[in-house]
Amino acid sequence: MNILIIEDEPLGAETLEEYIKDIDPAATVAGIKDSIKSSVEWLQNNPAPDIILMDIELADGQSFEIFNLVKITSAVIFTTSYDEYALKAFKVNSIDYLLKPIKKNDLKRAIDKYREMKQLFAGNTTSSGMSIESLLNDLRLQQAKTHRSRFLVKQGQRLVSVEVDDIAYFFAEGRLSYFCTWNKNKYVVDYTMEELESMLDTQTFFRANRSYIIHIKSVMQIHNYFNGKLKLEIKPAVEKDDVVISREKAGVFKDWMGK
Repeated sequence: MNILIIEDEPLGAETLEEYIKDIDPAATVAGIKDSIKSSVEWLQNNPAPDIILMDIELADGQSFEIFNLVKITSAVIFTTSYDEYALKAFKVNSIDYLLKPIKKNDLKRAIDKYREMKQLFAGNTTSSGMSIESLLNDLRLQQAKTHRSRFLVKQGQRLVSVEVDDIAYFFAEGRLSYFCTWNKNKYVVDYTMEELESMLDTQTFFRANRSYIIHIKSVMQIHNYFNGKLKLEIKPAVEKDDVVISREKAGVFKDWMGK
């Protein structure tokens, strides 16, 4: 059994590696990666591992972005310090979700769960004709079905339904979240930026920074900015602050734009 560890805390990665050796001495840690960028590069250039132990919060963004940049056929066990990502985790190839600090027994149960799944689905198909690949495909289809297709918002004294395809970008201003349509209409939307990010198709929308989630077609120009950052010109033009991509997310953004 080959396992890839994606974890940006060296001590955490070391602990996971020790746990794996104790749980299954025959298991191999195929690699340890600490960022979205290095993980994508590894996955593009190596055979798929059996399991990926994937921390959610990495230095250059949330590891969910990895699924948008490379096809993952491995089973995934997510690790995180926060329980707010559980629903999102199970929309991708997740077989388990472990809260830090990780306990060895919890990791063992997750690995045992993978073995049970593999025995049930891998290699031989069951009477239902399912394989582990088809099971993971079903999980990805379920994720796609959860993408929001429209929002109901106030316009004066009435409510209007706005299609997601009509939205150029979402933005935060003070304690409120808004979206701006292609025809420059602005509406308040009753969700936080984090909630919106989990609702939207990440093939189409990108979390540029804390204040902006942008549609791929809204990006008009990309400029190099100081300290490795990127400055975007988007349409319709923003009213206040510039839309800036951090140095840590610049590579991920370029990969997203270039897919």
